[in-house]
Amino acid sequence: MVSYLQAQNLTRSVGDKTLFRDLSFSIGEGQKVGLIAQNGTGKSTLLNILAGKDQADEGQVVFHNDLRIGYLEQTPHYPLDLTVIEACFWHGNETTNLIREYETCMASASQEGLQDILDRMEQQKAWDYENRAKTILSQLSVTEWDKPLSQLSGGQLKRIALANTLIMEPDLLILDEPTNHLDLQMIEWLENYLSRSNITLLMVTHDRYFLDRVCSVILELDEETIYTYQGNYAYFLEHRAQRLEVAKAEVARATNLYRTELDWMRRMPQARGHKARYREEAFYELEKQAHRRIEEQQVRLEMKSTYIGSKIFEAEYVSKAYGDLVLLKDFYYNFSRYEKLGIVGNNGTGKSTFVKMLLGLVKPDSGRFVVGETVRFGYYSQEGMQFDEQMKVIDAVRKTAEYVDLGGGRKLSAMQFLQHFMFSPQQQQNYIYKLSGGEKRRLYLCTVLMQSPNFLVLDEPTNDLDITSLQILEQYLQDFKGCVIIISHDRYFMDKVVDHLFVFKGNGEVKDFPGNYTQYRSLTPDPSPRRGENNQKIQSNQSTQNTQNGRKRKMSFRERQEFEALGEEIDALEKEKADIEAALSSGTLQTQQIIDMSKRLPVVNDLLDEKSMRWLELSEIES
Repeated sequence: MVSYLQAQNLTRSVGDKTLFRDLSFSIGEGQKVGLIAQNGTGKSTLLNILAGKDQADEGQVVFHNDLRIGYLEQTPHYPLDLTVIEACFWHGNETTNLIREYETCMASASQEGLQDILDRMEQQKAWDYENRAKTILSQLSVTEWDKPLSQLSGGQLKRIALANTLIMEPDLLILDEPTNHLDLQMIEWLENYLSRSNITLLMVTHDRYFLDRVCSVILELDEETIYTYQGNYAYFLEHRAQRLEVAKAEVARATNLYRTELDWMRRMPQARGHKARYREEAFYELEKQAHRRIEEQQVRLEMKSTYIGSKIFEAEYVSKAYGDLVLLKDFYYNFSRYEKLGIVGNNGTGKSTFVKMLLGLVKPDSGRFVVGETVRFGYYSQEGMQFDEQMKVIDAVRKTAEYVDLGGGRKLSAMQFLQHFMFSPQQQQNYIYKLSGGEKRRLYLCTVLMQSPNFLVLDEPTNDLDITSLQILEQYLQDFKGCVIIISHDRYFMDKVVDHLFVFKGNGEVKDFPGNYTQYRSLTPDPSPRRGENNQKIQSNQSTQNTQNGRKRKMSFRERQEFEALGEEIDALEKEKADIEAALSSGTLQTQQIIDMSKRLPVVNDLLDEKSMRWLELSEIES
């Protein structure tokens, strides 16, 4: 196996905190590697070092010669005056630089070096770059290609950055939380894309199904070092448990030996010979092992929630639309005590708007929500995290509550509650600005849970949380004596917590499914059929309505004629495109011919896209 990347003795500290020390590992051609670690232990920092965005304090990263690397950052940044399609050309990767070089050469009087540029463009498939960009953007539900980035949400920007990274077709793909801000359909598409491709991958994600189905190697960053597991996520769980058992046994053995050696150190006279000095040095090394902490969150935190009556809420024929976008239409539902509901659906179908109407933050166009008098909401929102960055962690939680009532006269202090959610006493004294993004999310979650709500509404609570935090939250919600509504794209998380689903299908349609997401998905046909060979044609951004009164309608005479004509036109355009590309790479054209064909090629690509979309729509109608 060819080694693409070798990390050699990497060490990195931030202030007085050591993130990792002497890390060494390698990634070979074709491997798909998942990186797992708790928030704040340096996952994103390590990826930044590997991608050349940051530097280690010590050690080096060695790459295979001429390796093309694509990197998706956790929080990507673009100039907001760019359009969507311009953003795909903005990052200085090899292909976009070559396209700019071609355009500069074409604009020059001499056009010196044009043939060399044409040869390289053919080699790198640069002629198809924009077409590939639009293909992948459409898979991620980004279809307004001329829209300014300033008008997009942070989630849309993350999807554009993901598309930008995939378009490059790099040799090594480094992804930091790629599933954040993707709906379930997009996640399944990306899962299939990465599983089927031969690309080499290093990825940080909290999506455990995604890890299990895509990755064949797991790297665990723990206690400042790295552990390698040659298997998927299920394999990692089994062998990590074995590793921890061995580590605990080693600590217990070291502790017993430490007691003996400590007694010797206390009795040893000050005048020591060579053997005594050697034994003294060994003692200090043993002391480190004996004091090593093997921490596993095993305790289930059962908190007392405020009393909740039999009347929870009733949605009485609620409707909501923004212009032509219908989110809810005459929706009725009577919510029961202790229900645990999951909400799923594509982005833009109204999931977040639904819970905001329930909470009274958005008014419905018609109908109403009638909420029971005993209901006390706890709301975790995607945009609700607001802290004074100069405040200490413990003070931010004490501002919410000093104690948490566990019931039966038992209480937890704010400090004890934070420890359960993996904030050590030392971390609790840190200022909030020193926390990682995931640690801030975990702190925000703590402030919501400490309010002792009896009805939790959690909108994408899994974003940026590490797997250990997710396991703690899952246990908490399983034991929660109240009602729960969760909007999440994390399939594993939903399967563990919810009893049934609201599936937002778009155009105001909401389906109530009695089961978890995996059960729903197993009974649902693939909602996102793909078109064309090698994924070259763009998926239509608007599905065709082909049913009438529940039955599939027939193709009209004119539509049948159009369908047959389109097939011939697409064949002709594909032949013209192949001829142009062959001519441009032949080296026999005159300058004016090169200019004319270079202008014609994008026109042919656009016509292919347009006619392929229409062909797909007609092909879904019964002939």
